[in-house]
Amino acid sequence: MNQQNTTAIVLARTNYGEADRIVTVLSPDYGRLRLMAKGVRKVKSKLAGGIELFSVSHITFIKGRGDISTLVSARLERHYGKIVNDIVRVQLGYDLIKLLNKTIEDEAEKEYFELLEHTLQALDDLATNDELIRIWFLAQLLRLGGHMPNLQTDSFGEKLNPHELYEFDYDAMAFVQHDQGQFTPDHIKFTRLIFSGNPPSLLRKVTGSGRLTDECTPPISNMFIQLLDTR
Repeated sequence: MNQQNTTAIVLARTNYGEADRIVTVLSPDYGRLRLMAKGVRKVKSKLAGGIELFSVSHITFIKGRGDISTLVSARLERHYGKIVNDIVRVQLGYDLIKLLNKTIEDEAEKEYFELLEHTLQALDDLATNDELIRIWFLAQLLRLGGHMPNLQTDSFGEKLNPHELYEFDYDAMAFVQHDQGQFTPDHIKFTRLIFSGNPPSLLRKVTGSGRLTDECTPPISNMFIQLLDTR
């Protein structure tokens, strides 16, 4: 038997038959995998503890001939247990994992696994604003998907002026100068930090991060809806 080993995070679990479960996981080595966990719903199953949600596990599987492989073993490495103590963060975690699962291809690069791992770390840190985590996550999906907005020049190719106000041009994926614009240089700097991949734990330390998060949410959310939303 050709057994494969990797690290994995559970994306979804579906009951199958009387005691089995099909588990969809994301790994840095193999992308997205669908695994048959035989007997996992039995009380004494050795697999159950290794396929918990909001966790990172080491798994061994046998590659199947079709789309579903067989899970041989699963050992829990890290469980982000603080998430489950906050119903808002639990729901956000479910939503972001579901969104990632819809967005990625089966051959997803390891950067998507790293994004999900960093997201779980952020959700487990109760000092980090949940809305900041959400828009940061959307921004990383846009960046990894090749939809990075232009945050250096305006829609006419002119360098952004630190003394002007701006609106966001969704067609050009860039800011455009407007005398009554709602975006200041502080908003633009904060948006740059978000898209540069800085973790939420660092972003929350920016002065006024709570206000900036709320005010930068609409353009980032709208960018995602226009470019990557799969609903």
